[in-house]
Amino acid sequence: MLEHTEWSYRAVVYEMNVRQLTPEGTLQAASGRLAFLHELGIDIVWLMPIYPIGCEGRKGSLGSYYSVRDYCAVNPELGTMDDLDRFVAIAHALGMKVILDWVANHTARDARWISERPASWYERDEQGVPVVPWDWTDTAKLNYANPEVWDAQAEAMEFWLREHAIDGFRCDMAMLVPVDFWNETARRLRSVKPDLFLLAEAEEPNLFEQGAFDGCYAWQMGHLMEDVAQQRVRVTALRDYLYADLGRYPEEAMRLVFTSNHDENSWSGSEFARFGDAREVMTLFTFVVPRGLPLIYTGQEVGYDHAFAFFDRDPIPCYEANGITDFYRRLIALRHANPALASGGRGGGLLEIRNNAEDCLMILVREKDGNRVIAIMNLSPYAIHADYRTGIYTGFYTDAMTGEERLLPEQVEEDMAPWSYRVLVQK
Repeated sequence: MLEHTEWSYRAVVYEMNVRQLTPEGTLQAASGRLAFLHELGIDIVWLMPIYPIGCEGRKGSLGSYYSVRDYCAVNPELGTMDDLDRFVAIAHALGMKVILDWVANHTARDARWISERPASWYERDEQGVPVVPWDWTDTAKLNYANPEVWDAQAEAMEFWLREHAIDGFRCDMAMLVPVDFWNETARRLRSVKPDLFLLAEAEEPNLFEQGAFDGCYAWQMGHLMEDVAQQRVRVTALRDYLYADLGRYPEEAMRLVFTSNHDENSWSGSEFARFGDAREVMTLFTFVVPRGLPLIYTGQEVGYDHAFAFFDRDPIPCYEANGITDFYRRLIALRHANPALASGGRGGGLLEIRNNAEDCLMILVREKDGNRVIAIMNLSPYAIHADYRTGIYTGFYTDAMTGEERLLPEQVEEDMAPWSYRVLVQK
């Protein structure tokens, strides 16, 4: 059975793009946003890569965060190691955890390891040149057939745990690295920090076979949510996915769920562009779906409708709380207050109230230890007349979004507007 660090079960993750969060684009300036995120309710701050970026093959004016030149240093454009330490100290004082983005598959093409380590540390072509993975022409593929690479990666990760109080890692493209590496490295890192948190950017079930990771991405679910929003499929496809997914992973596996992240935002557009009028109810879905570990990406917390430039400075021009901020605050409070919504095997499983419009309407029920949350969601662009029996779920509830007390009668007939929803809570 997978066991997670205690603070992760009802956590909400915030992906911080330091380059774009503030006009300054520095860790020092980003530290000033931590109080805002704490008040919002964020538990885990995931920093996109903060390491020096390679110059060879650099894309755009500043390059890709994922072209790492030195695993044990801070990008001078973002600040200094002292700036990072102050950032972590402030986050910890506010009760938040900090995880770093870890890029194990490849380095920059002018990384320190290229010149300072044996040639066998990299996969090389017939001319002896480091191989370029995929079309990432600013990177060089590491050679995991060499056990020295395994040790060096683990040692570099340990550096951040031992010397800089980092709480864990989001592991970029984890499926491109041997799972045995992750299994071995996770054991090694947890001997240093028992409450380590590891998140895989991958969906392969074997990542959980020996408990290396606490959670993994739910890419397929995210794309299905977009498909439903754009009516390429109906909600029945999303429902079928949820049931089929039950047997793919251990019950304790957490799944990172989102309406945006740095990849989706920069390459496919903001959540406003991709989800349209479905944005709000789909965001709610990420907070109530079983096994879910909700993610908020930089700018979402203030409703910034923009696709960030990936390789250049493109900061948020105005950062102020608004109605969308309040919406996220309510959702985070909902997750924190209700054990039924916990992930990692602690919360309620997948239950539904069946209804007359299941190609549009999904009624999820999560319950645990006397706590019940019912999310009634019209996941369609159609006005529907809902008709369903509540059975054992009949009773009085608190509306999580308005605070009003509501009776959920045994027989419900009601008109629901497109993309509308209610969330009912019973303690």
